[in-house]
Amino acid sequence: MVEIEDIKKIFSEELELIKDDVLRRKVIEVWLEASKQGRWRSLREIPFTLLFENSGKLVDHTKRVTKLARAVMEQREEEINQDILIAGALLHDVGKLLEYTIEEGKVVKSEYGKRFRHPVSGSLLAKKMGLSDEIVHIIYAHSHEGDDTKRSIEAYIVHHCDFIDFHIRKIQVEP
Repeated sequence: MVEIEDIKKIFSEELELIKDDVLRRKVIEVWLEASKQGRWRSLREIPFTLLFENSGKLVDHTKRVTKLARAVMEQREEEINQDILIAGALLHDVGKLLEYTIEEGKVVKSEYGKRFRHPVSGSLLAKKMGLSDEIVHIIYAHSHEGDDTKRSIEAYIVHHCDFIDFHIRKIQVEP
């Protein structure tokens, strides 16, 4: 079973970027609740994606997207809310803990995941756990579900950083 200390250890560097202690705690609690609902023993057993083989680990992808998002923010002159950006980046794929499950030793799409993709399940969980609409929006809009919405600046950053990481990883592993 995943514990709070596991989440703090895995995302220690990224969590430190969130200045608001309450928000930082809520981000950890969302990861913890998703791992409980998904019945995960370890966050390190969850693949980044099921769309191609050898995609790597979800936690590594999440860390890369968060670091990319921060790097983009640091190059911009616009007012960007760092706490919202980092929290959204850390949580953008948390719904995969509900979308995926392990069957016969293999990670596959869960029954729940066949009905609700991770942007929906992740945003619903974040909302239920009291995160702000700005963060819920980032989680929901980070993938194609957000294509017909008006994305915030923070949501655009996470959206593009997510796809940058996805495509680079895919190129690395596919012939």
